Amino acid sequence: MIKIKDLHVETDNKEILKGINLELDKGKVYALIGPNGSGKSTLANTIMGNPKYKITKGKIIFNNKDITSMSVSERAKLGIFMSFQNPIEINGVPTSAFLRQAHNSTTEKKASLLEFKKMVEKESKSLNMKEEFLSRYVNEGFSGGEKRLSEVLQMLVLSPKFVIFDEVDSGLDVESLKRVSNKINSFMNEEKTILIITHHAKILDYVKLDKIFLIVDGKIIKEGDKKLIKEIENKGYK
Repeated sequence: MIKIKDLHVETDNKEILKGINLELDKGKVYALIGPNGSGKSTLANTIMGNPKYKITKGKIIFNNKDITSMSVSERAKLGIFMSFQNPIEINGVPTSAFLRQAHNSTTEKKASLLEFKKMVEKESKSLNMKEEFLSRYVNEGFSGGEKRLSEVLQMLVLSPKFVIFDEVDSGLDVESLKRVSNKINSFMNEEKTILIITHHAKILDYVKLDKIFLIVDGKIIKEGDKKLIKEIENKGYK
């Protein structure tokens, strides 16, 4: 699915990622954990193609295609999706209209208005979202939890091949966290890959996880299963 080779990245003339090597396979769920400032969000934004982050060395390969120099929109059309920690507000644009535009711009098969409406309403109900949510302007006045649920709803509607969740558990109560985790589990199939970036290990209790990577000071220093979380709780990020 995705291969990252000796990736070095800087922003504001400061090197953040210092030689990341990573291989994420189809049909698997991964987690990336580490202390504040370790490079977690930088890696996510670089994979997505955020121009703020400059690649000084290395490559990103997606499904055997070199995407290192591709734009965000080009990567989205290939099936790469990222949820953001602080998604922007879009005044005057209802969430349902935004989702339909995003869906139509990333897929060859366009759904009719009625088909799309049924699909979105079904998925939003499965997340226990209120009926009026879809008519509200994108992220305007949303609570932290509503923003997270909106990002998960986008994933369900767009059905991307590779999903990056950056702090998707932030602002969620326990019940919402369980619903999101269940959706992640049911979304997965042998053609999908998910990378969960988190400060909090709680979501990892509910998600069916294949591997955890630990990043410290711009380098991946360790990988393992859920036992790695206990090790970090006992010994810290070492």
